[in-house]
Amino acid sequence: MLQGTGSGVGKSLLATAFCRLFARAGYRVAPFKAQNMSLNAAVTADGGEIGRAQAAQAAAAGVEPTVDMNPILLKPEGDDRSQLVVRGRALDRVTFREYRARQAALKPVVAESLARVRAAADLVVIEGAGSPAEINLRDADLVNMHVARIAGAPVLLVGDIDRGGVFAALVGTLALLEPADRARVAGLVINRFRGDASVLTPGLEELRALTGVPVLGVVPWIADRLVPAEDSLDLEEMPAISGDVLVDVAVVRLPRIANFDDFDWLAAEPGVRVRWVTTPAALDGADLVVLPGSKSTVADLAWLRARELADAIVGAAAAGRAVLGVCGGYQMLGRTLRDPDGVESPVAEAPGLGLLPIETTFVREKTTVRVRVRATAHSGPFAEASGIVGDAYEIHAGLTRVLTPEGTPPFAIVERGGAPADGFDGAMVGAVAGTYLHGVLASGAVRRALLRWLAARAGRAPHLEWGSAASRVTRWDRLADIVAGALDVRAVGKLVGRPL
Repeated sequence: MLQGTGSGVGKSLLATAFCRLFARAGYRVAPFKAQNMSLNAAVTADGGEIGRAQAAQAAAAGVEPTVDMNPILLKPEGDDRSQLVVRGRALDRVTFREYRARQAALKPVVAESLARVRAAADLVVIEGAGSPAEINLRDADLVNMHVARIAGAPVLLVGDIDRGGVFAALVGTLALLEPADRARVAGLVINRFRGDASVLTPGLEELRALTGVPVLGVVPWIADRLVPAEDSLDLEEMPAISGDVLVDVAVVRLPRIANFDDFDWLAAEPGVRVRWVTTPAALDGADLVVLPGSKSTVADLAWLRARELADAIVGAAAAGRAVLGVCGGYQMLGRTLRDPDGVESPVAEAPGLGLLPIETTFVREKTTVRVRVRATAHSGPFAEASGIVGDAYEIHAGLTRVLTPEGTPPFAIVERGGAPADGFDGAMVGAVAGTYLHGVLASGAVRRALLRWLAARAGRAPHLEWGSAASRVTRWDRLADIVAGALDVRAVGKLVGRPL
């Protein structure tokens, strides 16, 4: 089990690396995270919803993700309310106090899911959440030492040196644990170190002397985004590009942004700069303006207006610049958003940006489905991708109707749940496109079509390698190699009785 001194220290990344390392060694491996709080979600084959990080870890392990790998998912809707997803299905909207009152009843859910995952694997790589030293929450723990106890799992404690204070964080975390839980910590890992790791040697020796726990290694800072981000805190870490900027992409950083790893694929392309923006001025110079997914579409639309970003986006479209809306962003591009049953917000009706002839009505039944898609545009940003077939997924609570279907081409033809490809997704008007499809930019052909179109409009030559960015499989192998070179993975294999 991987636990951390806090949120965002790299537990998900290291869990993905270990899933890959043990799978490459020939073991049947599965990930597990009892409770995840994230707006970055994925869809399982049976239409369940889990954290995107656990889906990526499953793929790195070479297995199909299941809802048991992340039985509890909390999707924040505000400062003190989240959508509660249990075993893949949205059950309720709860405050923290309401959720805490349910935690005792959820413990059997965690235990049963873990048992099923263990029964199908030689090794389970478990990820904790936040810190096990949150002493005010210790009695209601569902995800850290509680899981380590029922699994009988040794724990590796991860600290982030880039934040500063890593020695104090590691020692302090151990000091706040109950003696039996502290005894479960079998190794310490320092993550995100920049520079020559030998300068840490005196500190590592003293850390071992103070705690009695071995330091298993120092993982270097990894500039590339090799795994999907779990937390929107990671959005600050979009890597800078080297060389000339051929295409500039401005993604609006909504307060309740969801499934933001859709755009990692663009950021990985040579000459493509992806920026997260929160002001109208930041849209200046962007070749593509993106409205991403949102957990609270109407509230984030109001935020756009309060920030004067709504007018700036409409102005960018009027000037002929490309605008792309994905999921909640697609809904915002329409004329009207209706919520008569208060599914998403207390606002019964709100005007959209009016860039697409669509209207959306929020309904109680959430759509969570994997789809097979075929791009259909014959003009506009995705014209070169017409006819390309690929995979994507949908997670949304709205039903969207195109008001002028005869004059508004769809983004794609879709096959949902194995049904015949007789459905349509999205809408396109000139350089404005909207879609419910997450993951469509994972297709190299789709990315290449979009980037070549954007570069041509800006009078720039396209990059010859666009669309050939490394696959997730290649990235996971690279991640595994980096971690294997930095940590004593043989010691980790010995801890779990699975030699590496």
